[in-house]
Formats: sequence, C-alpha cells, structure tokens
Amino acid sequence: MEKLTAAHRTLPLGTVVEVDRPDNGLKVQVKINDRGPFVQGRIIDLSHAAAQTISMPGIANVQLKIISQPATRGVDMFAVQVGSFADRASAEQLREQMQAKFGTTRLVYRPGDQTWRVLVGLEPTQERGDALAQQLGNKSGDAFVVLVDSDQ
Repeated sequence: MEKLTAAHRTLPLGTVVEVDRPDNGLKVQVKINDRGPFVQGRIIDLSHAAAQTISMPGIANVQLKIISQPATRGVDMFAVQVGSFADRASAEQLREQMQAKFGTTRLVYRPGDQTWRVLVGLEPTQERGDALAQQLGNKSGDAFVVLVDSDQ
C-alpha cells in the first residue's frame, strides 16, 4: 500500500508502467504486483502511495505507458475471472457450476487479500479471452480477463 505499485488485469507481474494524469500533468512509475481492477471501465488500481504521488483522490482519467516488462516466461495464457470469495466452499461451488457449463476452470488463492478466485478457460490471446469474458458475463454477471501467471 505504501510502495509505488499497482494492479492490472493482463500486464505481466513485474511490468513497470508510467501512469500519467493529463489533467494535472503529474506522473508516477509503478510496478504491477497484483491483479485487478475488477470493476468495469477501470484499467488500473494504484497503491495509496502511487495515488498520492499524482494527487489522485479517487477515480481519475489516466494514460499508461509501459516502461519495462519482465523477461517472458513462455506463452502467456488468459483466463476469465468470474468470482472472488473469502471462503473456499463458495468458490468451489461456483467453480463446479462453471466447469459443468464451460469446461476448464480453476481456483486461485490470493494470500494478499485472502480470497479465492474462480477462473474459467485458458485462452492463447487476450482477444479470445475477451470473447469468453463477454460470453460468461452474459451468463454470470461481471467477468474479467486476467493473465494466468505460470505459478497459478
């Protein structure tokens, strides 16, 4: 929270991004260390420290510029997050429902916020992930494409 970090749905973890706030001319470089935001229309969630650096009290229009990315780990794959739960039983219940309808599903535990995330599919491109998210969103509410890290 007090480091210059951010969450992004698809950029590889470890990517350094410059966040520019055109309305006040302030910029900050942050390292992507988490997944999110999971709110429609938002592209990045900044840490408290990063938001303060560019005088961002809440939601604001920003522009992103990739400064550096970590070495590739092989082929990136994309999945769709359809739910996030504090308890594993609820996450497992949704995972089973999604697997019956759509096939490939998995649970991913996030120790940072202590949540179980339900991911559906494994697509080779973000475009195919977006298409699956649209299909899933029509059936299950909000659905978001995320880059599947090699350790998930």
